[in-house]
Amino acid sequence: MKTLVIGKNGQVAHELLATCPAQITAIAYGRSDIDILDVTSVQAVVEKEQPDVIINASAYTAVDKAESDQDSAFAINGDAVANLAQVAKKQGIRLIHISTDFVFDGQQSRPYKTDDTPNPINIYGASKLAGEKAIQEIYPENSAIVRTSWVYSCHGNNFVKTMLKLLAEREALNVVCDQVGSPTYAKGLAEYLWKLVSIDTLEPMQHYSDLGAASWYDFAVAIQEIGFEQGLLSQKIPVAPIPAVSYPTPAHRPQFSLLEKPQCGDLLHWRTALKGMLESLCKS
Repeated sequence: MKTLVIGKNGQVAHELLATCPAQITAIAYGRSDIDILDVTSVQAVVEKEQPDVIINASAYTAVDKAESDQDSAFAINGDAVANLAQVAKKQGIRLIHISTDFVFDGQQSRPYKTDDTPNPINIYGASKLAGEKAIQEIYPENSAIVRTSWVYSCHGNNFVKTMLKLLAEREALNVVCDQVGSPTYAKGLAEYLWKLVSIDTLEPMQHYSDLGAASWYDFAVAIQEIGFEQGLLSQKIPVAPIPAVSYPTPAHRPQFSLLEKPQCGDLLHWRTALKGMLESLCKS
């Protein structure tokens, strides 16, 4: 079985290639290899590679920049996804697409279910919802949308690596404490995506994140604790919780975007997954 991974320079694609099962051949394409904004480019790549499955791990993920760059966000997160869905349907190829918790407004007090009504409060979330709708309208019969949250890994830019840098450079740090979700290690997400490649029947909408809940403050404190234990940090500094109103950003973020977990037995708690990622970072 052959899988085409779109977005090869991102952290999810990196983990997909690292965890690819032996019975699957994975080939990754990035911006220099395919123009997902051009349906003819997508069609040409698919005809050349003849994949059985496409995993779309590409996205416009600059949440704050999207507020002033709406056209690019909707093009990459919406129009390009429609192109992939059209080609996948034409060729009869399974399509797996990664979406986000930011399609929700964060006003609930319980984890979001897959059938809860999206109501994004920023351009990034709205653009990702546009991609979801494109797949649902064009190719619902052999596709899966997998919403996830707060993704990090050893590869690329993410909250964990940013915090390690700031914790090493500063004498004290303030971190938002009233936005709650679930950190998700890209390695575990990748392993879950591989399970969807070969199963007979796909649920069209799915949620995946690591177990437990955390605020950004909780996450930062854990990064310091575990990072110090593993020698990635030479000292601990004061980390203080602050409300989001004290750290204004161009994009509003949901206060509570916890996703209901999938029913599978091998999920890790986010602290356990974080420890594994930091151990890998130590070795790299």
